[in-house]
Parts: sequence; structure tokens; C-alpha cells
Amino acid sequence: MDLRKLKALIDLVEKSGIAELEITEGEEKVRIAKQGIAAPAPTYVHHAAPPPQTPLPATLPSVASEPLAAAEPEGHVVKAPMVGTFYRSGSPGSQSFVEIGQAVKEGDTLCIIEAMKLMNEIEADAAGVIKAILVENGQPVEYGQPMFIIG
Repeated sequence: MDLRKLKALIDLVEKSGIAELEITEGEEKVRIAKQGIAAPAPTYVHHAAPPPQTPLPATLPSVASEPLAAAEPEGHVVKAPMVGTFYRSGSPGSQSFVEIGQAVKEGDTLCIIEAMKLMNEIEADAAGVIKAILVENGQPVEYGQPMFIIG
């Protein structure tokens, strides 16, 4: 089955209310199922009396401003085009396709995503320098999950 068809089917399952989709095309059979779907928990609303209000002081005490936690580096975000398992190299023990600080050009292989026993090479869709790798080797990725930041 064509990779574009698979992506379209994954999008269909994500956007619709269905939990599972199974398609048979010739001898090929594809089953896409959402994981971790649970029945919605009942919602209870409890209305309580509002807390008594105390007057605010005329001047608020000053709080020392601390630097915020380091934010993600800015740049082009490469997102996972499919659900699968993220691999930084072509085989266990071999060198990673890219490292932080490495220059890449459009079309360079960044990683592999294994989906349904198929190894899919994911290529850079922009040129620049790898600023961040946001997924650990061997970890599952979701469709649209940020994987790399290229600056």
C-alpha cells in the first residue's frame, strides 16, 4: 500500500471518532487503531460559595525575577510524518545519521521511523544546522510529534 494512502488513513482515524480502521486491498491488509482510548469519565460539577475576598495591599511586594527554564531552540521543526518507532541510525551500533550541531541540507536522512515492520527514512525538509533532537533512540513517536529543530 502506498505511503501516502497510509498517511491519509492515519489522518482519518486521528480526526474521526472511530477507534479502529481495517482496510484490505488485494493481498495487503492494514489495521490502524488508536491506543489508550478510554471511555470518558463522568463529569461532576460542584458549586461552592466563593471564598471571602481580602483587600489587596496598595503596593505588592516585589518578587525577584528568576530566569525561566530554557525554552526549546527556535528554528524549523521537523515533525513525525507517521506513528512508529524512532531510530537515530540505520542499525544498532552504527553511527547516528545526524548529531546536534551538524549541518544538513534538504533531502539528507535524519532518522528512521519503523512502522508496521517497514523502515521509513525521514529526510530533512529544510537546510540548516541541527539545533535539537527531541526524541530518544528507540522511543515511539506519534503523528505530528516534533523530532528535530533545524536552525
